[in-house]
Amino acid sequence: MATIALTDSYVRSLKAERGRRLDRSDALCTGLTIRVSGSGRKQWLLRYWSADGVQRRHVIGELNAFSLKAARLEVGRLKELISRGVDPVQDRRQAREQAKREAQNSFGKLAETYFHACETGEWQPKRKRKRGAVLAYERRLYARHIEPALGSMTHLEIRRCTVKDLLRGMIAKGIRSQTNRVHAIIRQIFNYAISEDLAETNPATGFQSFHTITPRRRIWKDPELKRLWNVLTTKNVLLAPDDEEVQVSRPVRIAIQLAALLLQRRNEIAGMMLEELDLEQAVWVIAPERMKGGRPHQVPLPPLAIRLIREAIDLCDLPGRIQGPVFPNPRDHTTPIDPSALTRALGRIRDAIGVEDATVHDLRRTGSTALTSERLRVSPFIRSKVLGHDTDAGGGAQVSSVHYDVNEYMTEKRAALAAWERLLLSIVRPRDEQPPRLQTGIIRGMVFGLEVANDTSGLPSLYSR
Repeated sequence: MATIALTDSYVRSLKAERGRRLDRSDALCTGLTIRVSGSGRKQWLLRYWSADGVQRRHVIGELNAFSLKAARLEVGRLKELISRGVDPVQDRRQAREQAKREAQNSFGKLAETYFHACETGEWQPKRKRKRGAVLAYERRLYARHIEPALGSMTHLEIRRCTVKDLLRGMIAKGIRSQTNRVHAIIRQIFNYAISEDLAETNPATGFQSFHTITPRRRIWKDPELKRLWNVLTTKNVLLAPDDEEVQVSRPVRIAIQLAALLLQRRNEIAGMMLEELDLEQAVWVIAPERMKGGRPHQVPLPPLAIRLIREAIDLCDLPGRIQGPVFPNPRDHTTPIDPSALTRALGRIRDAIGVEDATVHDLRRTGSTALTSERLRVSPFIRSKVLGHDTDAGGGAQVSSVHYDVNEYMTEKRAALAAWERLLLSIVRPRDEQPPRLQTGIIRGMVFGLEVANDTSGLPSLYSR
């Protein structure tokens, strides 16, 4: 390696052959070297002997960051440290290792490990795997509210006051129910860390939730249902109070109608798949991974629901499909629409027809309330089965319901939904447009139904065991 009194112009003129490397040492500053790579990269190096007699090479920096004068000054500073026993190479290596350890111990890294464990099923604190939709929602909340505040901190730095400050900030912004959900996510991540011996304490415990949740009791009144149904069935454009046109696509309007008729959750309706449907047998079997309880749910389909589903399939304009979503995303037909599309659409319709504070989920509550009311007199047990709840034991032992009863009660559920369809249509349609009359009654606390006029749907006319 050649040694020469380096100058700025000489250093700038240095070139190395492609695939080779060129080093030049500075005769005026012992240990200072300029290294030129075949690609043209130029770096300042310091060669020195450590206290244990090992020759080391310390990278000072790029030529465009250090002039010759600045490089010589930096060598002087480093030599002073070396004379006191400091080893720059070892210090840099230790700093990198410390940064790596801190990155591994960061809350962001811990959160990613937690989400991965949930996705693979390795972490199941309630002995059941989290559904994909739940994890996707938690990831969105984490990215929006938690990661910016806590992601770069080590989990040892996060204290109870740190978590409280984050939650108080959300409340100050007017964020209510999501605050409790964020609190729960942080608590679950630390619970996972404790189970893996990655943390010893959970700073998200020991204090109450910041937002008190009041159970919602809103139901749609009969006149409101009539105004809603009129828009869903006859109009594509309506005028809001400010004379602004409101447009809701027919597939989304059908999805809202099905939510009202079938009383299933918003995400279950929006995610309806062709492979889940048997329209000849009038049954919709929702896959267990899409159900809140993690169990498959059979939904009997009343006649109008079948007609609406067929219409939605025809609107897709994708002939020959036997798999895929009934309500495909306009941007990607292989995925279903986002459930929030129903919420946004109903919000625009609600404002236009003058209905306050009513949601898609309130349609489910409305039908559920009607089923057990004096209007239909369906037993609460069958109502629970219609809704897909698996915690109602019908007065028996919970263990019997969960482990020893795989009965889907399809006869009773079909009669209940048929009765609800009849009641709903009697509310929203003029009398001359109503479907054939369905008589209902009670046998041992369970509803039954018998059609007394011809039904053109092709379904059995008698709903009985």
